[in-house]
Amino acid sequence: MNNDFNPPRTSMVQRTRSNSRFINRRFLLPLLVLLGLGSLLLLSNRQQADLIAQDGGNTIPEISAVPEVKRELVRGAIQPGETITSLLGHIFTPQQIHNLNKQCKEVFPLSKLCAGQDYRLALRDGAFERFEYDIDNEEQLIILQNEEGFDISRTAIPYTVEQQLINGTITSSLFNAVLKSGESETLAINLADIFAWDIDFIRDIQNGDSFQVLVEKRFREGKQAGYGRILAATFANRGETFQAYLFKDGNQRAAYYDEQGKSLRKAFLKAPLSFSRISSGFSLRRFHPITKTWKSHPAIDYAAPTGTPIKAIGDGVISRIGRTKHNGNFIKLRHSNGMQSLYLHMNGFARKMRMGKRVAQGQTIGYVGMTGLATGPHLCFRMYKNGRPINPARLKSTPTAPVSKANMAAFKTAIAPLVAQLGEGIPAATQIAAAKQSEHNETASN
Repeated sequence: MNNDFNPPRTSMVQRTRSNSRFINRRFLLPLLVLLGLGSLLLLSNRQQADLIAQDGGNTIPEISAVPEVKRELVRGAIQPGETITSLLGHIFTPQQIHNLNKQCKEVFPLSKLCAGQDYRLALRDGAFERFEYDIDNEEQLIILQNEEGFDISRTAIPYTVEQQLINGTITSSLFNAVLKSGESETLAINLADIFAWDIDFIRDIQNGDSFQVLVEKRFREGKQAGYGRILAATFANRGETFQAYLFKDGNQRAAYYDEQGKSLRKAFLKAPLSFSRISSGFSLRRFHPITKTWKSHPAIDYAAPTGTPIKAIGDGVISRIGRTKHNGNFIKLRHSNGMQSLYLHMNGFARKMRMGKRVAQGQTIGYVGMTGLATGPHLCFRMYKNGRPINPARLKSTPTAPVSKANMAAFKTAIAPLVAQLGEGIPAATQIAAAKQSEHNETASN
């Protein structure tokens, strides 16, 4: 008999069950967390798949694009009869146009819009943004809209300026020489205006004359937009050289002087007509219809188209105005120092011309015609000194004040580079004429 005590053994099945319960309790919470995350991931993938199917396969929804601003720039030139209402009436109400006119009066009256002048109208999505109008070649009117009405300003036109040296030789006319050099007739007119006190560009120009011009060329938005100032120029005419240098003497307006500082402006112009107005088809002399001979001085006859403006050759007062059988319509001016000028055969007088009226040099006083004893349109021009007739072509007019002594040193300094520039490209004819003039001046000084 076996007396040993053997305690009861726990069966393997019971132990396994007990361990399983322990394991289940230990990992139950993490398992539940994993199952929850898996469910969320499956749900998210299903929702994303639905969005992709609805979106045509795109995984990222498109963001709405910002609407593009439509800008429009309308360019044009003022047409005859056009007003601010016809230009902007389709944008603004009549009351807004009225307010705009009222605001502009102190800056630039819109009633003065001139046919032929350029304008620019900027629109943003069809609405007004900006209006620009070229008042002249120097200034522009700018109109902007704000909450209270309009912002209006008058500003300088923004140009890019370049200096250029231009020269040429006369073979037929100054016009043709300038055009041949690649420039416009405007430059020819400006050049003639500078030397208008020394050269009669209608009668005195001859083949072989030459010129040189240092001028500012203007560019606007990349395109040439005319000329600025002529800084310096020379003109060789009939063996004599004339010089011009632009200089501002103190508080005075900028003016032209020769190399010695003498003013180019004189008491009298060399001619009462602008050479630009003379047609090449007209003779510069007139055959007298009565005597059948060429009319000689002291009168000078300028044949020109009817209506050509006639300029006063100097400051003066109208001493006689009227019409006679032989002279037709005429004006006589009284100048200082006993000088008088007479203009005959006018087609008509400029506005407000009357006895005793004071006129300025270069002011239009009438227009070329063929009234009185005349067979064709022309101006018969005469001059008198102390009542006696003189030959206008031989008149030596005295210049106005030279550069002041206080600013003479500054003048010499300012023109030195201009003299050098002209000297580098000066035409041969001008060099010869300049040498002759220098020799003449030295002889006279000795």
